[in-house]
Amino acid sequence: MKKPYELIHIETATPKAPESAVMIIYTGGTLGMVYNEEMALVPFDFQNILDEVPSLRNFNLKITVASFNNLIDSSNVNPKHWDDIAGLVEDNYKEYDGFIVIHGTDTMAYTASAISFMLEGLNKPVIFTGAQLPIGAARSDARENLITAIEIASQKLNHRPIVSEVCIYFDNLLLRANRAKKVESVQFDAFQSENYPVLAEAGVIIEYNFSALRPFQADLELKVRKDIQQEVAILKVFPGISKALVDGILSIEGLKGLVIETYGSGNAPTEKWFIDSLQKAIDKGILILNVSQCMGGKVIQGRYQTSKDLQSIGVISGSDITTEAAITKMMYVLSHAHNKEMQQNYLIKPLRGEME
Repeated sequence: MKKPYELIHIETATPKAPESAVMIIYTGGTLGMVYNEEMALVPFDFQNILDEVPSLRNFNLKITVASFNNLIDSSNVNPKHWDDIAGLVEDNYKEYDGFIVIHGTDTMAYTASAISFMLEGLNKPVIFTGAQLPIGAARSDARENLITAIEIASQKLNHRPIVSEVCIYFDNLLLRANRAKKVESVQFDAFQSENYPVLAEAGVIIEYNFSALRPFQADLELKVRKDIQQEVAILKVFPGISKALVDGILSIEGLKGLVIETYGSGNAPTEKWFIDSLQKAIDKGILILNVSQCMGGKVIQGRYQTSKDLQSIGVISGSDITTEAAITKMMYVLSHAHNKEMQQNYLIKPLRGEME
């Protein structure tokens, strides 16, 4: 079977043996674009990466690029692509000290969150990065994002990786992947992590927030959980939401899980038809997870009357989880927890540091 990627091996210019080995998984996205002779944007040939990013020669690294044969606009990313990324990490896990995933920014938080759940027992860095401007543009953020992501993925302390989880590095900040959201489309500071501290900040030096980083656990064994369920949906509550809309989503054939985005600390309409519709769905076995539309804060079901009904019918509180992490966690849980009780238990507790 033909592999969905091409391997490109790069030795940075040094007579010494490499200190670390890093794999770059290039899926597509703005970062990997350059201008051709006609000044049109075309995919970058990573064979020439040292010409485009000469400062990589300052690293004493073995770098391998796994470039997808069919590059993806991140708007078209789906769970099959997540399987390909997770599979690359799995197949090369013992050979490399860290992994970089170059990905389009629009769905990066979804993919990175999904990968965090799929890579059970991870104790090496998997750093997602991208850019708002192509690497071939004069003022591009691509070079700095890529260089620093590579540095973070290769850094060790006492012969152990400093970072041992899935992260997003963007615009000088290292964020826990399943805590991050894209919040900006035209500025360089595209991602924020409102409910969890920044893991590292890159200035003159890279300052790590060791208290926030997931501790390295030497005894962990990587298990990759692929083939995650797609029978899920998101329902965003808004003033004037109709019964027809709610029932239409809840009646999707094969639906197994619903993430409901509510107001504030988990509040929603108290109209009888709304609660009854959710109750019928839960009675049919559909899991419903309540997350807040707010960037910060968390769901506290029962704090106000407008969330007590949700609590009483069995809607699960998502605490301070992001929508991106909630939907990908729902997919993961439905796929790899064997019964309804286990699925509910997994949804209410942190699995990869995605919620408090």
